[in-house]
Amino acid sequence: MISSRRIATHQPTRIRRATPLDIQAIVAIERELFIDPWEQAVFLEALTYYPTTYFVAEADGKVVGFVVGGLEDTGENVYGHLCNLGVTPSYQCRGIGRLLVNRIEHQFAFELATAIQLEVRVSNVVAQRFYRRLGYREVFRIASYYSNGEDAVVMMKWFRF
Repeated sequence: MISSRRIATHQPTRIRRATPLDIQAIVAIERELFIDPWEQAVFLEALTYYPTTYFVAEADGKVVGFVVGGLEDTGENVYGHLCNLGVTPSYQCRGIGRLLVNRIEHQFAFELATAIQLEVRVSNVVAQRFYRRLGYREVFRIASYYSNGEDAVVMMKWFRF
């Protein structure tokens, strides 16, 4: 007997470098996810400064996630800084965030970073748990980091060569 229930099929997720044509979709995802979203101009500027470390995830023919980061040279070490990550809610819990983080980590390592760091809201325990599963550890906190006065947890992951 054939069931009349439709089974949802999804194309594989593709991770690729972001382009200016992706900015509108990235901004829409950002506004859907964050209480203090980046403006479109910030995303465009980041694409200019960090073209090799700015990626999008495509699934079902559309942009469903993004990650942007940059390299920071302290004079002693080069670190990757994961600045922003987002996956549209209807595509969350499918491994897309992990794919995006893995891709930017590989790019940072290729560009000779020794570690990667990021900031996450103290209240965002879901994101903290996600990053811990990927090998990140809390290293310190920054008081009143966010515009609403909330503290940030700084997390890092060291690359092993």
